[in-house]
Amino acid sequence: MRHPRFADEDSTTIRVRSAAESVSAALPAGLHPVLRRVLAARQVSAAQLQPQLAQLIPVGSLPGVQAAAERLVIARQRGERVLVIGDFDVDGATAAALSVSCLRAFGFTAPDFLVPDRFRYGYGLSPAIAELAAMRKPTLLMTVDNGITSLEGVRRARELGMEVLITDHHLAGPVLPDEALIVNPNLPGSVFGSPALCGVGVAFYLLAATGKRLAELGIIPADVARDAVTDCLDLVALGTVADLVPLDFNNRILVAEGLRRMRAGRTRPGMAALFRVAGREMELARSTDLGFAIAPRLNAAGRLEDMTIGIDCLLAADAATAQLLAARLDALNTERRALQQQMQGEAEVLLNEVGARLGAVEAAVCLFDESWHPGIVGLVANRLKDLTGRPAIAFARCTETGMLRGSARSVEGLHVRDAMAAALTTMSGSTVRFGGHAMAAGITLAEADLAGFRSAFAAEVGRQRDISGSDDSLWADGALAAEDLQLDLAETLAAAGPWGQGFPEPLFDNVFTLCEQRVIGEKHLRMRVRHPDGGPLLDAVAFNQAPLDSARNAPVRLVYRLDVNTWRQSRSVQLVVEYMA
Repeated sequence: MRHPRFADEDSTTIRVRSAAESVSAALPAGLHPVLRRVLAARQVSAAQLQPQLAQLIPVGSLPGVQAAAERLVIARQRGERVLVIGDFDVDGATAAALSVSCLRAFGFTAPDFLVPDRFRYGYGLSPAIAELAAMRKPTLLMTVDNGITSLEGVRRARELGMEVLITDHHLAGPVLPDEALIVNPNLPGSVFGSPALCGVGVAFYLLAATGKRLAELGIIPADVARDAVTDCLDLVALGTVADLVPLDFNNRILVAEGLRRMRAGRTRPGMAALFRVAGREMELARSTDLGFAIAPRLNAAGRLEDMTIGIDCLLAADAATAQLLAARLDALNTERRALQQQMQGEAEVLLNEVGARLGAVEAAVCLFDESWHPGIVGLVANRLKDLTGRPAIAFARCTETGMLRGSARSVEGLHVRDAMAAALTTMSGSTVRFGGHAMAAGITLAEADLAGFRSAFAAEVGRQRDISGSDDSLWADGALAAEDLQLDLAETLAAAGPWGQGFPEPLFDNVFTLCEQRVIGEKHLRMRVRHPDGGPLLDAVAFNQAPLDSARNAPVRLVYRLDVNTWRQSRSVQLVVEYMA
C-alpha cells in the first residue's frame, strides 16, 4: 500500500476520477450504478465491455511480422533448427515457452530455447550468448522479449553463421541491429495500435501469423495452426500481467481470453501446477492471481537460480513433471521472500539515513548495498518507490564483473528509461548499459560512476516532474454507500476486469469507524471497520502497515479496493487498503 516513509512529507492528494455524462449514457442499461461510474471514468465503450479475441488488432499490422513469418515458413520447409533466445523474467519466460510450444506444434525440427544466466551473462543476446547458442548448431536465432539493442550480439551471431530474428517490445536505441529481421510494436515510425504489447504478446502475434501462413500453403491443417496459438493464451495472459504493461483494450482482450481458458480448465500442466502450489483456485483465476501468486514463483527462478526451470515447468507435457518443477519454483520463492524481507529492511534503514542527512528524500532514490543480491534489487526498488512515491533504483554488485547492476521502478507520469537516458548524457566517458520501458528499467555501471549518476538522475527526474506538474495524487472512484459494501458488488467489479496497469482496479474513498486492529503475518494490519451510516462490521487489510495510533471507534480514512476474500469454500467481502490517514 502507499505508505510514505517521511510522514511530514506526505503530500498525497486523493482525487476523484470523473467521466463525461455522454460516456456513461452510452453504456447499456442494467449495469450496477457503481460499475457504470467506474467504467465511464475509464472511457470504456459498450463494445469493450466483453473483450473478445475477434476484436484484436489484426495480426498482419504489427511492424515486421509478415517478413518474419515468411522467414519462419522457409525454416519449416527446409527443416532448419530454430533456437529461441529468452529472458529471465516472466514475460521472457512465457514468450520462450509459447514460441517453442507453437514451433513444435507446427512441425519444426527440434526447436529449443536458451535463456541467459543473469549472473554470468546479463540480459539479452550478447556476443557470449551468441557463442553459446552456436554450440547447439541452429541456423536461426529468434529472440523473445530482448534483442532490439543487441548490436554486438547480432553481429557475433552473423559471424558464426546464424541468422537472427528479433521479437521485442522495448524501445530501440539510436541504431538498430544490422542484418536482422525485427518485429517490434515500438519501432521508430510505427503506427501499430497497441504499443503496450509486451514480449509474449509480440511472440503471440508472430506465431499466429506464421501458423496462418503455413496453413495457407497447406503445410499444416488450419485447425492445428489455430489451436497451437490459442492454446498459449494462458501464457500470454501471465506474461502481460507480470510485465506491468498498460492494459489497453488489445492487452485486455489477451488477458481476458487467457483467464477464461484458465477458469475453464483449458490450460497447460505447468500452469495448473503453479496454481496448486500457490494455493489458488484456477476456476476463480483473476489477474491478481497471476500478478501476486503465479508470477513471483516463476520470477524466483530467474532471480535466484536459472529461468530454465520456469520455462521447463511451462512446457511440461505431464502433470507429474509439472508438479515437481512447480514445487522447486515454490521453494525458490520462499527463499526469495526471506532475502527480500532482509534487503527491504536494510533499504529502509538507508532511506532513513538519507532523510536524516538531507532533511528530505531527493526527487529520485538510488541506493546500493554491498551485500544485496542482484536478483532481488527490482523488488527492493519497487518497495522504495512505494515508500517514497518517487522513482527508485536499487543496486547490487555483480560478482563476475565487479560492476553495479541496478533495477529501477517508476511512478505514474515518469518514463524511467527516458529519464535514465537523459541523465546519462551528462556523464560522457562512462561505460554504462541500460534499457527498459516507462515503468521499469535496468542499468549496469561502474561503482565510480554511481555518485555522478545518482545526482544526474535525481536532477532529471526533478526537472521532468516539475515540467509535467506531477504530484502525489492518488486517483479514486469516489465513496461507496453503506449498502454498496456487499459481496455482490465486489464480485461484479471483479468480473468486469481484467484490471491492471493503465486500467486500474477501482479504488474507493471513505471515512470509517475503526473498531478493531491487530497485526498479522509479515507486518500486515487487519482491521474491523464500520461505515458511518451503519451496516455490518467489515474486514479490512493493509499490507506492510504498523498499527494506527487511533483510539477505538476513532474515524479513519481508507482508500481501498472492494475485494472478494475466499477462505475454506467461504466467500466474503473485504477492503484491501491502498492508503490510510
